[in-house]
Amino acid sequence: MSTETNAETNTETNATTTVYKVTGMTCGHCESAVREELSALDGVASVEAVAGTGLVTVVSAAPLDEAAVRAAVDEAGYELVGQV
Repeated sequence: MSTETNAETNTETNATTTVYKVTGMTCGHCESAVREELSALDGVASVEAVAGTGLVTVVSAAPLDEAAVRAAVDEAGYELVGQV
């Protein structure tokens, strides 16, 4: 358990939050697909996708490579417009 606590503390302390604009999401399934692909990237702690706004908030241990984010969003079937 202490390992989990330390991981959470480190993630919170060193976290980078980035908001991206993604087009094509229309429903909860879309949000889930984007969340799943982005969550698989190294260092990602959490992902929140909102179909209504097209905004995807990613909390990660360090800034992510935009090409990797773009590839993950493409894999989910949507298009990354860029950072907000």
